[in-house]
Amino acid sequence: HAWRPGSLSLFKLQESESENKLDGETASDSESKSEFGGSLPVPTSDDTPEVLNRALSNLSSRWKNWWVRGILTLAMITFFFIIIYLGPMVLMMIVMCVQIKCFHEIITIGYNVYHSYDLPWFRTLSWYFLLCVNYFFYGETVTDYFFTLVQREEPLRILSKYHRFISFALYLTGFCMFVLSLVKKHYRLQFYMFGWTHVTLLIVVTQSHLIIHNLFEGMIWFIVPISCVICNDIMAYMFGFFFGRTPLIKLSPKKTWEGFIGGFFATVLFGLLLSYVMSGYRCFTCPVEFNNDTNSFTVDCEPSELFQLQEYNIPLVLQSVVGWKTLRMYPFQIHSIALSTFASLIGPFGGFFASGFKRAFKIKDFANTIPGHGGIMDRFDCQYLMATFVNVYIASFIRGPNPSKLIQQFLTLRPDQQLHIFNTLKAHLVDKGMLGSLEDA
Repeated sequence: HAWRPGSLSLFKLQESESENKLDGETASDSESKSEFGGSLPVPTSDDTPEVLNRALSNLSSRWKNWWVRGILTLAMITFFFIIIYLGPMVLMMIVMCVQIKCFHEIITIGYNVYHSYDLPWFRTLSWYFLLCVNYFFYGETVTDYFFTLVQREEPLRILSKYHRFISFALYLTGFCMFVLSLVKKHYRLQFYMFGWTHVTLLIVVTQSHLIIHNLFEGMIWFIVPISCVICNDIMAYMFGFFFGRTPLIKLSPKKTWEGFIGGFFATVLFGLLLSYVMSGYRCFTCPVEFNNDTNSFTVDCEPSELFQLQEYNIPLVLQSVVGWKTLRMYPFQIHSIALSTFASLIGPFGGFFASGFKRAFKIKDFANTIPGHGGIMDRFDCQYLMATFVNVYIASFIRGPNPSKLIQQFLTLRPDQQLHIFNTLKAHLVDKGMLGSLEDA
């Protein structure tokens, strides 16, 4: 097109209008608002308990927020210690409750932001898909970790054998229900919310089951990573509150480099100390197993090499500084350095992701469940990313073949299959020279 004198003015006007939009909003955001109806929700009002409001009324808003967050943080840490004391099964139920609440918070945001009130079956189908996915994951977990219990009970054995087919049939039922619920003039919104539900399931449900898998490997693999994320969150806030000057990232204007770096060193030190304390207790280091004799879940075993004190030589460069030549520590403490480093350097990006999500929809918090902290999802945004890392770390560097599980599966085979495996293993051991000749055997 030919250049016209008015083009420059028009361009400047459009540029000015785009700069006046709210931070993070794009043209597609504006189109979405007009297409899906209305403006986005405003931040929630002050949800601080009246008792705290009266007690802290003389403080500035900055220090009032500091005390509210501090008091509620101590309360949550106390609750965390209580559920740890109650054992792994209670922890598993708490993880499931947290998962459901996080799913509810995210689905509610989509429901309110896009005014999905008139969509038939949207909420019902969302909760139905949550049920299907949980049935699949919990079924896989029970079959994998408690194979003996499953094989002993006839109903569980049948459900285990056809578990994936049943799971697929349940999901297929929900899929057909969604197709039948499609109504004219709402097609795009319905497919949008269908995708919203599935992405939420991917982020929340999958990660929560990885947390449960980590828990079954030993409570230490559950407690240390979660504690490192909590420690980093607290220490980054403390360092940022008192020393923060340099902004870290635009998505979270209150985050500072001082808080980020201070949180890193504090978290690594905390991880080393916590790992040293917990590595000496079998109830934390042993995997969760089902005892056939007592018909109960146990966490008693002979500690592996990870949880036995070893002597390490200190590098010559550091010997002159610390004055020691050797150091006795648990091998798990070395792994805790990797866990705490991830929790403090990469884990916060889960929080940044959540911040970007909230800014995209112009909301302050996912919910107002916890005064001063927001919703449950606001507290667990980094935990889900951490859970995935821990699960991958265990699979890559820690977990090996489990002889007890192999024997359990071997005993469920037919006699002829067991004999075939026995002869194959026997011939293999003879070839390796670990047994006498076949004739002698």
